[in-house]
Parts: sequence; C-alpha cells; structure tokens
Amino acid sequence: MRSTIIRKVLIANRGEIARRIARTVKSLGMSSVAVFSDADEGAPHVRECDEAVRIGPAPSSASYLDIDRLLNAARSSGADAVHPGYGFLSERADFAQRCIDAGLVFIGPTPDAIARMGSKIESKRIASEAGVPVIEGFSAEGLAHAEVIERAAALGFPVLIKASAGGGGRGMRIVRDAALMPDALLSAEREARSAFGDGTLLVERYLEAPRHIEVQIFGDSHGNVVHLFERECSIQRRHQKVIEEAPSPALTPELRAEMGRAAVALGKAIGYSNAGTVELVLDRRGGFYFLEVNTRLQVEHPVTEAITGLDLVKLQIEVAQGKPLPLSQHELTYSGHAIEARLYAEDPAREFLPAAGKVALYTEPVLPGLRIDSGVERGSEVSVHYDPMLAKVIATGATREEARHTLIRALRSFGVGGLPTNREFLVRVLSHVAFAARDTHTHFIEQHMASPAASEPAPPEALVRAHAVAATLYLYAARRARADRSPVPASIPSGFRNNPWRKQEERFVLDGRTLAVSYAAREGGMFEVDIEGSAFSARLVDASAEAVVAEIDGLRRRYAVARLKTEHVDRLVVHAAELCLDFERVPRLPRRAADQVTGGCVAPMTGVVRKLAVAKGDRVKKGDLLLMLEAMKMEHRLLAHADGLVAEVRVREGQMVDPDDVLVVVDTEAHG
Repeated sequence: MRSTIIRKVLIANRGEIARRIARTVKSLGMSSVAVFSDADEGAPHVRECDEAVRIGPAPSSASYLDIDRLLNAARSSGADAVHPGYGFLSERADFAQRCIDAGLVFIGPTPDAIARMGSKIESKRIASEAGVPVIEGFSAEGLAHAEVIERAAALGFPVLIKASAGGGGRGMRIVRDAALMPDALLSAEREARSAFGDGTLLVERYLEAPRHIEVQIFGDSHGNVVHLFERECSIQRRHQKVIEEAPSPALTPELRAEMGRAAVALGKAIGYSNAGTVELVLDRRGGFYFLEVNTRLQVEHPVTEAITGLDLVKLQIEVAQGKPLPLSQHELTYSGHAIEARLYAEDPAREFLPAAGKVALYTEPVLPGLRIDSGVERGSEVSVHYDPMLAKVIATGATREEARHTLIRALRSFGVGGLPTNREFLVRVLSHVAFAARDTHTHFIEQHMASPAASEPAPPEALVRAHAVAATLYLYAARRARADRSPVPASIPSGFRNNPWRKQEERFVLDGRTLAVSYAAREGGMFEVDIEGSAFSARLVDASAEAVVAEIDGLRRRYAVARLKTEHVDRLVVHAAELCLDFERVPRLPRRAADQVTGGCVAPMTGVVRKLAVAKGDRVKKGDLLLMLEAMKMEHRLLAHADGLVAEVRVREGQMVDPDDVLVVVDTEAHG
C-alpha cells in the first residue's frame, strides 16, 4: 500500500472519545474537525477541535448516524480522513466504504473486515476455522420464533440472546426458561433494530459467571498482526462494562501467550488491519471461548495505553496512512497495572436507570498516575439521546493494589453533582474484598452488590457541618452581591436586624436529615455560626458564582458550589475535601403540596414511550407490564406496583416524556 498523507481529520463522534482523538490528531500536527448535533452545540469536543460542523437535530439517527450528513461535513471542511471513534457508525461497513468511495481515508479496518466481523454468526465461523474455541449456538435469522425456542431448548437453558450486529448489551437477554423466550425475543429484536438498524439475533449456550477477557490486536496493510496483551472487563451490569483493567489478574504467562496467539491467528485469517479487539470468555477451568471481534477502538483502550506506553490512536492513524507497525510481537512489552472506571449519570438506587439533565458541578481530581477522559464539564447537558457516560477515570500503578487505591481516592475526590451518578457504587466495587482478592467474574455485581444503592459509611460529622456552613456562606454572598446592585445603602448588611442578637437561619435537608444553620455576620467577613448547638467561627474569604473560600474554625478550604433552583426545589451541591454533598434548601415560606396521583406510574427519566401494554379500563395485577420506555438506547419496563384498574393513560406511543411525568394512573381501590 502506498503511503498517504493525512492533513485534516473529521472525527465522526462526540463526547470524550472525540476529545481524546482530537488530542492525538493535534499532537501529530494535523487539523481536527468536530461534528455536532443541535444538542451538542456547546459541548467541549466542539470547542476543542480546530473546526466544527453542525450535522442535524439531537436524535442520533438524524445526526451522528446520518452518513450523508457526515460525508457532507467532511467535504465542506476539506477533511481528507475520517476517524469514527467507537459506537455510532464505527462498525458499519457501508460507512467505511462510502468514506473510501468519497476519497477519504477511513481510520479503521477495511470494509470487508468490518462486514465479516460485524456479523457474530460469520465471525464465529471464521474463528472456528482459525482454531479459536467457540461457544455452541445458532443464528435466529429466518427462523420462526417457535423454531428458535425449540432449538434453544435443544442447547439447554440458560441461553443468551444477543444482537448479531452490535454489542454493548443492546439486544442482549439471558433466558433461563422456555416460557420466557417469546417476550425476550421480541424485546431483543426491537432493541437491536433500534440500536443497530438490524434485528438479527444469535442464540448461544450461556456460561455462568465466566471472566470476560479481551485481547487488543493491531494489523497493518503489510500483513503484520500483533497483540497488545489483554484487558479484563468482567465487572459488568446489564452486560455493559463498568470497570476494566490490564493486565488480567487471572492469566498465567502461558495462558496469556496462548490467548494472544489465538487472537493473532484470527486477525491473520481475516487479513485484519488497524485496531481491533478479540473478545473471549474464560471459564473457571482455564478454558477460553470466542465471543466476537470489535472492529474499532474500545472504550477501555486507555488501560492498554497505560501499561504499554503506546498511543493507540496514533497507531491507528499511522496504519491508515499505509505505514507498517513500528514494533514486532517480540518487541512489545508491558509493565505495571491500570484500572479504568466508567463514571455514568445513572442511579444505582433505581436499578441503574440512566439520568439526563445538567451537570451542575464538575471538579476533576489531580493525582499522580491518574488520567481522566471526559466528555463533559460544568454546565454540560446530559441528553436522553446519547450514552450517559460522563468520564473514564484511569489509574496506573506499579502494582494492581497501587492502581486500585489511586482509583478509589480519585473517585472519592471527584466533584460531580446535579444529577445522580454511580460514583459511590464504583468505590464500593473497588473496595470489595473479592475485587481486591482478584476474584472477579461477569456476575460479580449480582453476587456481591445485592443492594447497589447501599451507601458508604457516613462522612465525618465535622465535614458535613463544614459543607453546610459553606452552603450558607455561598447563599449569603449571593444575597450580598444582589444587595450591592440595589438602592439599599452598602452600610446595611444582608440580613440586617434591628435586634442584632437575632441570628439568620438556613435549613437544609441531607439524606432525610434536617440541618439548621444559624448565623450572624460580623465585621471583616467574620460569622458566628451555630449548628444543632455546636458553635463555629467562620470567615468568608472569597466568593464567586461557582465557589466560596471559607475558614471554618481556622481551617481554610475552597468549596465548589452549584445551585439548582426551580419552581419546586432549591438544591446546593457542595464539594471539598473528598466529599460531595447535595443539600436541599428548605424554603422560608412553605410550598403548596404537590398533587398526588394514587397508583400513579411516573417516568423515572426522560425517554420515549415505545410500547403501551394497557388501555383505560384494563385490570392489572402487581408486576404487570404497563409500558416500555426507551432512554439512553435501552428499553425499560415500567410495571404496575399493585393490583387495580387503569383509570388513565396519559401518553401515547412515540411520545417524549420527562422525569416524574405521570404516564399511567392505576386505581388501586378498584382491584376487587
């Protein structure tokens, strides 16, 4: 292959991966072009690239998945190459081919390799012929559901249904009984078609609690294929990876070499070029089996970069330019250990339901051995249209324990607020004795995290009270700033009383507990503060719209603060000293109680109603399906909480709903 010069790269993606690709593109002296939907106009990746092109409305089907719009963006910006990132169109052979047909360099595998590996059915056949062990299973393509169920029974339950055209847990269902197959097939087909545009399913024998191991491979156009060792991705929920590490703590040098040879053999059988990942499962006896090949860069690629010292995006670009791989297999080495945690906007207390809304507070920790790849900043909007991942937090150390402790500290120090996150849940997983003992598998969360919402030990009371005082001083400073613009003389302080012994008060609710902070302003920014009978001396050193610097009992800290005020709630998120607290401010005048809907089924998040399972007048029993809500590319089943009669259905199929919208009203008094 003749060498090609790349000068300008269009990044056909968004969020943290677009920012990460742009960093390498710029380091190579090339120009970067971002694309953005209407929802992403103010996103960091748009600002950080050299140029940016608007490609359509918020839904990904009309923007990031629209090939014509992306090719027009490349043409109008003068880009000569396209990097697809991961997700979206990264594993679409037709996108790669159309880029090539348009005279663009596609920074990824060949269209033929993507097509052959994009089908889990075809990839299993090729893997088997290359000598890689495969799990017994069959394609459901062209089969009636009755025949699929019959063949699944012949395999033996449990079985795993998964989308042939994609991964990430979309279109994936574990079925343990034939009676549950019809609903599982319909739901998996619907979700696969929505996520990948292809409802073809694959049914496999399900392995209980294996380890999930993936081998990073790289090929070039000169026939060279190498592996860059492995990653373990066993900590998963909803079949989506949560924590990844490299190298795997389960592999011996001999098993590592064997799995690496198998992955390279498969890559050579395909004639693979550029970055790819051979995904495998490892059983308790040390047997491994082929799952699929991801023909793209992986979300978890930073842990491989951390232990090998390689820039995988740089390698991708060099291979796309026709250059040979710079290292042969015997020259490749690794050292140390790296662990990555995915920080999501989701609520572990509500079965990990994804959350949409504003990232009101965002403060990244700075520690040795720490890398953060983020797609958001303070003020960013997490949209219902895209994956809710906020950031990837990667810790590297000389040993696994060193990396684990660094990652725990980093997550505890991460200031993020305004919407629920899985931050504390990640800390619990990393701190668990089984994780520390390297005893991980794909059912780790179900086995060890029986209550995902369980909280960490209560923070020190002194820190809680200091944060409450900081919230109070923040509100005082905001009122003082407003007073400075009012006609009231500056000599009269905020909260002036003609009886100076009477203190002002702020009341906050934290985890169901009310904290009353009484305070009186004195000269020189000093305050007398009282919380539940404990007296504090405090000094307001500095204040802005985003933080206060305060001395509380002589200890000075900077407290990052975000205020979220709506018609119904007034919240202050306060972060400092490895503690982030979300206070609800109690209004000085009581609000009218919100209307209550008996038996109401409400939206747990922003989403689209995909299927209504009931109509007005229907009788339902507890646990019956009321409707299917699609959000963040996943389907969510909303069930009846009690027996009753459907009194109202307030939505229609295809309707967008917001959190706490009443969707279905069930009259529980009419259940007789």
